[in-house]
Amino acid sequence: MLNDDYTQRLEKIIKRMLVPLKDIPFNLVIESLTGKKVVPFDFGNPEDNKLLNILKEVALMAGRKINEEGIIRARPNEVGNDIEGFVKSAMQQYNLRPGIPMGASGKKKTTGYPDIIFYYNNNPYYLECKTYNQKNIRTTQRSFYFSTSEDFKVIYDTHHFMLSYEMHVAGREGNKNIYKCKHWKLLSIESLSIDVKYEFNSDNKRLYSGQSGAIVLAEGDV
Repeated sequence: MLNDDYTQRLEKIIKRMLVPLKDIPFNLVIESLTGKKVVPFDFGNPEDNKLLNILKEVALMAGRKINEEGIIRARPNEVGNDIEGFVKSAMQQYNLRPGIPMGASGKKKTTGYPDIIFYYNNNPYYLECKTYNQKNIRTTQRSFYFSTSEDFKVIYDTHHFMLSYEMHVAGREGNKNIYKCKHWKLLSIESLSIDVKYEFNSDNKRLYSGQSGAIVLAEGDV
């Protein structure tokens, strides 16, 4: 009877875990994970407005360079991988010193949120790069996500920006598309509403070893 009661309680806990948490403010999530504040953008602050004007120039410069060179990719979801390089190059022209964010350990990490750290008047800021198209901009398709980490790449109280480009197919090169941009959006994401959905996972060692649950029924060389 005790085992049945334990099993029922465990099943209830797991069911609760599978219910997504919705509409959580981004700034609260970052502060709870890192202890660092997402500083709101202030249109009444002259320094914020000066930085905004520079970032607008960066966005336009990077967009023009994208259209000059084109991004050649087989699939549209690969295009976003190339945007960051164009944005960093434009930032360098304005002495914003873009770089790879590091975690509290001091190690720089190319993967994970955010994409870029940059500096204005020696103050650090974070920037995420994205792409979108007119077909999906008003849909509920998941487009922004990040995972928790023991060495999360947010170590400063500062603004969090996102620069996103509207991409379209401008031609073909071989079996790949040539992508260019039509529009850009610069966002401040401190108030962004986000959801949390739990997932279950395992790893290769447990999956293939035959020692931690999965049963190897047969195997052999080809």
